[in-house]
Amino acid sequence: MKLKKPKFWDLKQISLWALLLIPFSFLFQLVLLLVKFFKKPKNFSVPVICVGNIYLGGTGKTPLTLELFKIIKSIGKNPGFIKKGYDYLDDEIKMLEKIGKVYTDKSREKAINSLISSNYNVAILDDGFQDYSIKKNFSILCFNSRQLIGNGFTIPSGPLRESIKSLKRADCVLINGEKNIKFENKINKFNKNIKIFYSKYKLLDTGIIQNKKVIALAGIGDPENFFDQLKEKNIDLIKTYSYPDHHNYSKKELKNIIDESEKNNAVIVTTEKDHSRMNEEIKLIIKCIKVDLEIENKNDFINLFLFIFYF
Repeated sequence: MKLKKPKFWDLKQISLWALLLIPFSFLFQLVLLLVKFFKKPKNFSVPVICVGNIYLGGTGKTPLTLELFKIIKSIGKNPGFIKKGYDYLDDEIKMLEKIGKVYTDKSREKAINSLISSNYNVAILDDGFQDYSIKKNFSILCFNSRQLIGNGFTIPSGPLRESIKSLKRADCVLINGEKNIKFENKINKFNKNIKIFYSKYKLLDTGIIQNKKVIALAGIGDPENFFDQLKEKNIDLIKTYSYPDHHNYSKKELKNIIDESEKNNAVIVTTEKDHSRMNEEIKLIIKCIKVDLEIENKNDFINLFLFIFYF
């Protein structure tokens, strides 16, 4: 979804906008409830692992999906990716295709059946927690410690796709960032059996920007998360440009940023996801900062999937 989230979504105090939009949030949740009621989940002959979220964007689903692929491959399985077939998701699909086969379709059910026909034995859903037509064998919900659940309201009053009560349907939570016992306790109120893990991003290739002025741009779920990671590395970040998720940069936008960098003798950097949407000429000018996802207590995390597949 191409969306630049409003600031009031993450305010701790309740804003007037959030209150005014509550009736629309109620209608949105009512529609979801009706869909859930009338949809009968489809079972498949292979395990279906879902990496999803309830906070709209910026939770690190795709990096976890990539890491999960490597883990499942390492324990002797042959996984493939399932991705909803929308054009605006091409950037995420390109990232997944670098390490594995991606099956896309407007219907996830059809995509999973194609995966099975091609002799893959695990389906990894990048997103799809809210797809009630698919029976999941294991669901992971992603959160970022900077936003968690924002103001706690559902769309459009807040950033949540559905209520935090939906944690009842999840098996595992992965929080990217700092440990938060208060949030863990909130999670356990809705699901006392859920497994909670933490992760952190490790920025790669930062040598290209050390001791240099840097301009950063990002069109991802939450651009501030990327900018904060750079600041934590004591990068001399002189200017940032934020855009909606999956944003397609115009020639004018890029020209203005490049002109700004030349004026300040600065290096321009962006995320791997943004970089994939740029042409080859621009990629030579704007540098890509890749990240690795490091999961704390990783062996315990891996054991969850050993149990699913072999016991």
